[in-house]
Amino acid sequence: MAWYALSPRDPADPRWPLPESPSLTLKADDPQDARDKFMAAYPSRPFGTPTSPVPDAGEAGFRGDPDALVVTPTAEPPSPPRT
Repeated sequence: MAWYALSPRDPADPRWPLPESPSLTLKADDPQDARDKFMAAYPSRPFGTPTSPVPDAGEAGFRGDPDALVVTPTAEPPSPPRT
C-alpha cells in the first residue's frame, strides 16, 4: 500500500470537511482506493440538519464531482509526537 494526499482542487471549496487542514493523508492501494476511502469517511450526502436528521438529505461533499478532489502520491507522514 502507498500513501496518498487528498485535497480540494480549490482551497476555498466549502465542501472540504477539514477546514483547519489543507490536505488529508491516508494509505491506500491506488488513487481510486484513496478516493473511495475518503468518500466513505466523509460521505457526500450527510445526515440532514438538526431539524431534519434524515439520512442522505444533505448535498455537501465531493461525490459526483471527481475533478474537485486532487489525489497525489506522497511520502509516509511522520508519526505523531509522544505525549
